[in-house]
Amino acid sequence: MRHLLFTLRYCPFNTLNDEAMIRDHLKIAAQQSLSTLLDITSHKFEPQGVTAVALLAESHISIHTWPEKGIAVCDIFTCGESGAPNAAAEYLKTALKAGIMNSELIRRELD
Repeated sequence: MRHLLFTLRYCPFNTLNDEAMIRDHLKIAAQQSLSTLLDITSHKFEPQGVTAVALLAESHISIHTWPEKGIAVCDIFTCGESGAPNAAAEYLKTALKAGIMNSELIRRELD
């Protein structure tokens, strides 16, 4: 199991504040991670910000945005070795027009 934690910085305000766009990007990120998308749920905050979670058969992808700071904090958790969480993270970096991505990959074990 792999758990990729990452922060996207210097993203445009409008990109991080668009709930429908965030949901669309999560759908594509799920495909990029070679995962099976089960559902997406999201919430748009006032005056700004979006939280969204893609429920995967293999686990999840989540994103929390702070448009006023140009930051999105994300994680991708995939069970098994066949997933591609790094590909999904790179997709989100490009799609959200991030200037920088800081990431950490954690291997999770059940025993």
